[in-house]
Amino acid sequence: MYVFLNQLKAMHGNFTKGEDDIFLYHYERRHSSQHGEDGVLEKIFEVIGTTNKYYVEFGVEDGRECNVRYLKEHHGFQGLLMDGGYENKDINLQKAFITAENINSLFEDYHVPMAFDLLSIDIDYNDFWVFQALSSSYQPRVLVLEINASISPDLDQTVPYDPKQSWDGTRYYGASLLAMTRLARSKGYELVYMESSGTNAFFIQQEILSALKLRFYKQGDIRSLYRYPAYGPRLISGKIGPVLCKGHPKGPLKR
Repeated sequence: MYVFLNQLKAMHGNFTKGEDDIFLYHYERRHSSQHGEDGVLEKIFEVIGTTNKYYVEFGVEDGRECNVRYLKEHHGFQGLLMDGGYENKDINLQKAFITAENINSLFEDYHVPMAFDLLSIDIDYNDFWVFQALSSSYQPRVLVLEINASISPDLDQTVPYDPKQSWDGTRYYGASLLAMTRLARSKGYELVYMESSGTNAFFIQQEILSALKLRFYKQGDIRSLYRYPAYGPRLISGKIGPVLCKGHPKGPLKR
C-alpha cells in the first residue's frame, strides 16, 4: 500500500469565498496553457478590462503551449513571443536567450510599448533576476511569473544569478513565492492568485486594484494563496514503504 502525504494536500487548504470576492480558482481552464492559466487570465481581463491588448511572453518553446495563445485566438490580443530555442515569424516568435543584461535591449529591438496589458515570464531559472532587471519604464498591467513552489512561502529565496545557467530538471531554479511577491510589490504590483498546480503566480498593478469595487480572494495574502507543487508526481522510498511525492526532484548537489 502506498503511503500518501496528507500534509501536502493540507497545504492547498479549503477555500471559502466572501460574497464580494473574485475567486480565480473557479475560473481555471486549460485551452493552450500548461495548466489553468487560460481561464484565469480571461477572468482577470474581464474584471479589469484591457487597453492595447498587447502581450509579451518568453519561455514559450514553439508557442503551441503558452499563456497568451488563447487570448490571441479568442480575444484579439497580439504581441511578442521569445524563446531561446525556437523561432516562428508567423506568430512573432523570436529566438533569443534572455538574460538580465539583454532584456531591456530586446524590448527596445522588438518595439514593445511602454504600457501594455500582459507580461508572462517562464524561463525556468533566472526568472526573478530578469524581472528585476526589466526597466520600470515598461508597465505591463498584469504579470504571470513562474514560481518555485518547492520553496516554503515563508522563505525569501532565489537561485544566484547566472546568465549561462538553464534548468537541470531538479527543484533548483527560480524564486520562492515570497521573493517574487516582494519584488513585484517593489515594482507596484500585488499578488492576486497562484494557480492550483503551483507553477505560476498572477499579479496586477496596485493602482488598478485600488480602483476596483471588488477584491480578488485573499489578494496579497502569500500564505493563503501559496500552492504546493501538484506537478511531477513520483514514488520515492520512505521508512515504511513507497511515498508519493510531487514537485521536481532534489538535485544531486543538494543545493
